[in-house]
Amino acid sequence: MNFVPATGTITMFTTDWCGYCKRLKKQLDSAGIGYTEVNIERVDGTPELVMSLNNGNQTVPTILYPDGSAATNPSLAQVQAKLA
Repeated sequence: MNFVPATGTITMFTTDWCGYCKRLKKQLDSAGIGYTEVNIERVDGTPELVMSLNNGNQTVPTILYPDGSAATNPSLAQVQAKLA
């Protein structure tokens, strides 16, 4: 699967229990930033993808940007700056 998002949006890898994920989703919603949420506990192959982006760790939220770069647990300001 290709998880690289469209220009101006992000893909956010999450879990159901992640408080940081819930907080970032609320902030993104308030800021009007579009995202596709991918729960790594429900989508085959995504835990391994997140691990490959995080030096072997399944850290969430992991964000994938349209340019193919990734960030781990970024702030809203960091997401906004990257998408600007």
